[in-house]
Amino acid sequence: MRTLKVLLESYVFTAVVFLVAGVSFAQTPSPSAAPPAAATELRTPEEKHLRNVRQLTFGGSNAEAYFSADGKKLIFQSTRNGLGCDQIFTMNLDGSDQKMVSTGKGRTTCSYIFPSNDKILYSSTHLGDAACPPRPDYSKGYVWAVYPSYDIFTAKMDGSDLKQLTTTPGYDAEATISEDGKKIVFTSLRNGDLDIYSMDADGSHVEQLTHELGYDGGPFYSKDRQWIVYRAYHPKTDAEIAEYKELLKQNLIRPTTLEIWLMKADGSGKRQLTNLNAASFAPSFFPDGKRSIFATNVGSTGGMGNFELYTIRVDGTGLERITFSDGFDGFPMFSPDGKQLVWISHRNGKETHETNVFIADWVE
Repeated sequence: MRTLKVLLESYVFTAVVFLVAGVSFAQTPSPSAAPPAAATELRTPEEKHLRNVRQLTFGGSNAEAYFSADGKKLIFQSTRNGLGCDQIFTMNLDGSDQKMVSTGKGRTTCSYIFPSNDKILYSSTHLGDAACPPRPDYSKGYVWAVYPSYDIFTAKMDGSDLKQLTTTPGYDAEATISEDGKKIVFTSLRNGDLDIYSMDADGSHVEQLTHELGYDGGPFYSKDRQWIVYRAYHPKTDAEIAEYKELLKQNLIRPTTLEIWLMKADGSGKRQLTNLNAASFAPSFFPDGKRSIFATNVGSTGGMGNFELYTIRVDGTGLERITFSDGFDGFPMFSPDGKQLVWISHRNGKETHETNVFIADWVE
């Protein structure tokens, strides 16, 4: 739904998304099996809103885990068991029945389950090349690749009946679905800049929602379908604008400063929620629509620093830190009833760069 390539390769983020190499195979790899229960405390003492923290994946690079509308399943992306880059997997809330549902070709990202629970949505580069696309050139500093071969697809829950929704040249990804299953909101480069668009669930009636110069992405509908929360970088100075445009010509962007924004579902009423001068990303709503939860490295020093989860009210007040674990905590999403939170974390990792899916009970 909302892929962010935000951490320096030498620290924590290359393991989360846009890992590279080539892979093409027909069979689903065996998922990472959960080890026997351990006595490790997965919650830090300061994490007062989290209880009964459980780890659902063990090993590899796992990211962007999102609930189904009935709260019974999760869909996520993972690089594991010989995969060269991310593919899409589903699992139950206890981590069981992990299985790959994407093609095993290209790179995939930003998956979601339709509210009807009979289809999935994700983006993939496999029509451009069956191999994983190349890693960005970090000699230019830390950058993301916005691969032009990304398009948005739907499939049945088991990955069959794959259908392409977007066909325009350039990056199409970061898609999520409205609560009623009728609208998809996503990020596209089709008009020469990275903007947010909406379309009907079958790919028709595409409408551009943002027009500001810069990157607008990671959009997420409120439960009542009236609002969209997203991340944005709008360059201001001549130097910032020149750098942004030059990188975009190379299908790259630099994600070191992103703020959280809010707009109505038709693109009107835009307002900036955060002013943290940090890399803030992956916003989603509380079920009641009154707050957003997101990840940010605000206050960090050295490289891209430490990412934690924060919440903020939709009027821009009430910023509160939620996680207190060294490394990376990101990609948060609440269960439909608001009783559980799923997110990605480095906590309890056995190897460098390992990122796993965690779930916890939410306590106000």
